[in-house]
Order: sequence, then C-alpha cells, then structure tokens
Amino acid sequence: MGLSTSRRHGATGSPGITSEQPAGRASAMGSMRFAKSPICLWSKLAAAARRLPSGAVFSGRTAAWLHGLDHPPCSPIKVDLPIASPRRGLAGISIHHSAEIESSIAKRLPVTPRVRTIADLGRRLPLVEAVAAIDMALRNRLVKAEQLNKWIAQHAGYRGIERLRRAINLAEPATESPMETRLRLLLVLAGLPRPQVQVPLHDDKGQFIGRPDLYYLAQRLALEYDGAIHRDTMTADHRRQNRLINAGYRLLRFTAADVLSNPDSLVLLVAYDLPAARGLDDARFDGRNLFQVSSTREQPRHVRRVRNRLEDHARRVHQGDLRTRQRS
Repeated sequence: MGLSTSRRHGATGSPGITSEQPAGRASAMGSMRFAKSPICLWSKLAAAARRLPSGAVFSGRTAAWLHGLDHPPCSPIKVDLPIASPRRGLAGISIHHSAEIESSIAKRLPVTPRVRTIADLGRRLPLVEAVAAIDMALRNRLVKAEQLNKWIAQHAGYRGIERLRRAINLAEPATESPMETRLRLLLVLAGLPRPQVQVPLHDDKGQFIGRPDLYYLAQRLALEYDGAIHRDTMTADHRRQNRLINAGYRLLRFTAADVLSNPDSLVLLVAYDLPAARGLDDARFDGRNLFQVSSTREQPRHVRRVRNRLEDHARRVHQGDLRTRQRS
C-alpha cells in the first residue's frame, strides 16, 4: 500500500474548518468543538424539522451529533426521506432518499437509530473519515462492532457496504481523537504494520511510565500525536518522554502539520525504524540504504523513488477496493 492510497482516502490534506468551529481546532472530520452552543444548534435543527415532510429523519453527521457524538450537525443538515417522497430541495438541508427509513428519537427529534447512523457514515464518508467516525462511536460505546457487522449482513446490497466493512476492520475503539485515527491510517494505508493503540508501558521495575497513542512492540517504538491539548501539558509531556527514553523506548512525536502537510516525510521516518515492515518489499525500508546515499543531491531523488514504489504497490494491491469505492 502506498501514500497515494492515503491521499485517495483522505488521510492527508486539510481537514477543513466549518463555520461552526473556531479556527485552529480542526479535526479529521472537519470539526472538534463548535462555536455555536448546543442549544442554538438544537433550535436550528428543531426549526428544520418543522419544514420536513412526513417520514423524514435526521441522518449522517446530524444524527450523530443528536446521538451525542462530536460531529458538525448543520454543515449541512443531513436528512433521509422515503424514496416515494417528492424530490424538492430545502435550503440548508441535504436530502438523501432511502428505500428503508429507520427511525428513532434523540433529543426529541426524529433520527436514524444509532447503528444505522454509524453504518451510514461508514459507507458514505471517505474511508479515513469513516474510520474516524466508527472509532469515535465505539469509544463512546454508542454501538458495538458486532452490531455493525450484523447490519452489514442484513443490508448486503446497499451501496458502500464494502467501504463500511473495511472501515470496521480498520477501526480501533481505544483511539482518543480523530487526528490519532488519521495518523494511524496514514501509516497503515501506506503499507506499514498496524500499530497497537493506547498501550500502557512500564519500566524494568514494572512502574507505569506512559501510554502512547500508537506503539510498535517489536521495535519498542512509541508514536504520539501532539494536538492543542499538548500545548497546555508540555511540562508533563516532556517528563513522560524522558521516562520513556530512560526505560529504553523510542518516541516519535508528530503534529497536525506533519500529518496533513508532510505525510511523505512522516511515513518514511516511521518506516526507517521499521525495516521489517510486513506487506512490503523489505529492501525499500532497509535502514542501511534508505537515507545513506552517495550525495546530498541524490537524497531527494532516492526518497522520491521510495515513494513511487509505495504508490505502485498501492495501485496493484487496492485496485479492487478503488473500483468498489468508485461504484459507491
């Protein structure tokens, strides 16, 4: 798998900031905190509900927000209508006609049920955003993976089912933020081994010293995503980092700029510490050859060659997945 796969599925590039969030707090799904209060957002949705025809339910990210997840509910408002309903547009509302309307109530408004809501996100969103949504739902115990797999079995002919199935397989309930999901998938979709998530680490005396976002056991390599909260806990983070290093662990830290703007460098840096990466030609990541080139001028060309091999690998391995995504 290669970096081109990560880009196609949305693991790189700007996640975007909606009008409902303050600048600088973007997440993998476009929003983490909303400038409007929950009461204002609910009032907007309640007003929209009065404009909807009979049988309509809030769906997608709108339903996810009503179920208690941190999604942007009004950019735009998402609604499912029975397939026989008139196809008329409503300002500020994105309408999806469905052959099967599933309905429940959340915050006194009609919504798709929890499982249907997460299943719809998993099959309609780009892969990385779909996994981030499922990670969040599993972590908050909104749904269980078994419930999603059962829904798949009962709706095998629905569009986007293969994407949903793959997103479930890539999900990690222990993930604590959408940007951690994005970092993990950037590595996995580039063909690196799947890291463990939020693993407690101890020193040789058995004392707990840290719980990194991602961890490679064989290499004792810990990876951390430094978001806005880390700026407020910098002193504690540095102490924890020192304890990890003193205990013989290695630690790499990344920011949003690394994940979104420099994915090639990030992947190559991690791969440099994983010479036995499975699923790839190991020689590509041989620590003796990856960066030890004849001249400084040759190094950028060498890195580009490695990246091109990754992209060729992605095209070969994921042609079937991409065809499925295009059909959906």
